[in-house]
Amino acid sequence: MKFRAVILSIAMAVGIQSAHAEDVVRLGNLKFAHYGAVSYMKEIAPEFGLKVEERIFAKGLDIMPAILAGEIDVAASALDAAIAGRSGGAPIYVVAGFAKGGVRIVASKASGIHSVADFKGKKIGVARGGAQELLLLAELSKAGLTWSDKPGKDVQIYYLAFADLNQALIGGQIDAICQSEPQAAQVINKGAGVEILKPYDTEMGEPIRALVMTEKMYKERPDVAKRFMQLFVKATQTFKNDPALAEKYVRTSLFKGQLSEQDYRDAMSNASFSYDIDLHHVQVTTDMMQKFGVGRMVAPPKATDWTKLDLLKAAKADLKIN
Repeated sequence: MKFRAVILSIAMAVGIQSAHAEDVVRLGNLKFAHYGAVSYMKEIAPEFGLKVEERIFAKGLDIMPAILAGEIDVAASALDAAIAGRSGGAPIYVVAGFAKGGVRIVASKASGIHSVADFKGKKIGVARGGAQELLLLAELSKAGLTWSDKPGKDVQIYYLAFADLNQALIGGQIDAICQSEPQAAQVINKGAGVEILKPYDTEMGEPIRALVMTEKMYKERPDVAKRFMQLFVKATQTFKNDPALAEKYVRTSLFKGQLSEQDYRDAMSNASFSYDIDLHHVQVTTDMMQKFGVGRMVAPPKATDWTKLDLLKAAKADLKIN
């Protein structure tokens, strides 16, 4: 009996030690369909000796104060918000690109809008500080239109929260919105809006969402950072290889049953899960932000100074992902 008790004690001690062996990574995320693989990381994190503690924010810019306060280690964000954060002193590196696309310009059926040129004299809603704002301004510039959040220009822009844009369109307070997915698909499927375009025909092309990591984690916890990137690649690979699992997880776990099958599929027809980002895209996005005054940056960061893709490259090699 004594021998059995000793064995049991050793087993319990090993179990406790193993439970404590998981390194915690604090993740900032957003509630959008194409952010689903990032959220899924917490489900398979123990495979990599990690525990991911996810915190959902309203928009990417809201994550930056939490990073500055030392509350977040890694975050999923629109690249624009990450660039503005870095410019404002957030100690972060771009380490991957986790999604592409995910934006639509939608007009109300009563607006008479059929193209961006028809925006003259109209009221357009958008959330401030993300891919959708920059894409909207790029499209307005391409069409030769002027804009302001006050009357007097060709287009009056209304800055609203993502959650309020659809209701403002449905209620007739604004004529069109530049909206993220799945909210863009939802307002179309409700019959309240029509797609004008997917705004990917400017210099920026299709927007790439950025996975950012704090300098502290990158420099001081290299083993954790390495395993986290392997986890990211594995989660993304899983979603890319198993669309049914991706849909089920996003609809049931991320959206708690509030996203229909049709809305999810329509949203993801305009977005994709990804791993990659490159210096050119980061720099072009930075230059366009400066051009249009998005983020109000005094000192725009150079892509080469804060884009660190070595961990992603190694993780893809380890998991044999091209």
